[in-house]
Amino acid sequence: MRVCSSRAALLLVLSGAACAKAPQENGAPSPAGRDTVFVNRTRTDTVVDPETRQRLTQLEADVFARDARVQILEDQLEEARREVVRIMARSQMVASRAEAASGIAEAELAIRTLTTAAGRRSAPEAASANKLLQDSNGEFGNGNFGGALYLATQARVIAGQGIDRFSRTEAQPLRPGETPFPVPLRLRTTTRANVRDGPGTNHRVLFTLEAEWPVTGASYVEGWVRITDEQGRSGWVARSLVQSRP
Repeated sequence: MRVCSSRAALLLVLSGAACAKAPQENGAPSPAGRDTVFVNRTRTDTVVDPETRQRLTQLEADVFARDARVQILEDQLEEARREVVRIMARSQMVASRAEAASGIAEAELAIRTLTTAAGRRSAPEAASANKLLQDSNGEFGNGNFGGALYLATQARVIAGQGIDRFSRTEAQPLRPGETPFPVPLRLRTTTRANVRDGPGTNHRVLFTLEAEWPVTGASYVEGWVRITDEQGRSGWVARSLVQSRP
């Protein structure tokens, strides 16, 4: 009798275990499986609009093209600077040692001012000015005081441009997500364009620019650019309505 009872108990336990496993064996998801299905479904349902995809592709192409043009211009400018320094050294167009030293000191002060104005923000002008200052010190050590003064002046001018850019940024506080351009961009409108008081069509129109209107880009938020025209008016215009100009 006890053997039968033991067998019955054992069968009962085994049948209960089989029932517990049945839902999973029949394909019912575990709690972890439900989360996975939910996440996968969410990712699958996320579809990028074709027009948005095309716009992003065009923006990426524009950035690459602009970077290529900037690189070419920077190389040409660097070679032009080197040629000026070589001409000064060959033709004995020299400044006095004191003039060169004074120019270097002024450049150092301008770079320090730029670094302070930038704070933790990126300041590409500081890197360019520092390189010119190092070259200036090198020419000074070689006795080419005219070349040293020329390079120091270039460094001071570039640092001054950075200081001016950050002072304008402080006058117009950045919006959330707004990113300043490394340097002001020379742009023009491609068609008649509304300039708004914020980055989006929900902002009111401040004024309208005609096609081919020259403007300067200062920063951007997604598909919008903060611009200033030659009359000193500023606002936001859609990125698709402007392009680079010479």
